[in-house]
Amino acid sequence: MTTRLALHPLNAAEAAAIAASGPGGPPAAHWAPGYPDDGDRRAAGRFLRTCANVGDPGPFGAFEIRRRTDGLAIGGAGFHGAPDSEGRLTIGYGLIASARGVGYAAEALGALLSFARSRGVSSVKGDADLDNVASHRVMTSAGMRLVAVDDRLRHYRVDWRDTPSPRPSE
Repeated sequence: MTTRLALHPLNAAEAAAIAASGPGGPPAAHWAPGYPDDGDRRAAGRFLRTCANVGDPGPFGAFEIRRRTDGLAIGGAGFHGAPDSEGRLTIGYGLIASARGVGYAAEALGALLSFARSRGVSSVKGDADLDNVASHRVMTSAGMRLVAVDDRLRHYRVDWRDTPSPRPSE
């Protein structure tokens, strides 16, 4: 939960509904117009494959991004599975076009990075197409740093190996 957003953890049934949705299909009551988009459907499919291959990744799964003001889903974010043996994760996120440009992506990404760090994750990586300048800014503003560029993508990462995780206030 953030000031403006609720990050709703998806279960397999919800992910299946997202993956099966299509343009012109009946929307769920809590979906904003345009949700889910192709990226949301791909992410839901990835989550379902993870569940089928290795089981539910628990808290490191997929989340629906919902505005707190109206409860409508405007995008998705999540981890590409549980941390590996070194405590590393990959993350992804996306918003429908009408929800872009007001800081929701950075807010959601920041919340998920804090969530991962509080659970002992040592590193989170993400990437974006070379021309997706908005996503580059989102990752940078959330504390990730550019670590590599290839012919298709800019790769970002945040590491917490040398920094203790913040403790909840008592």
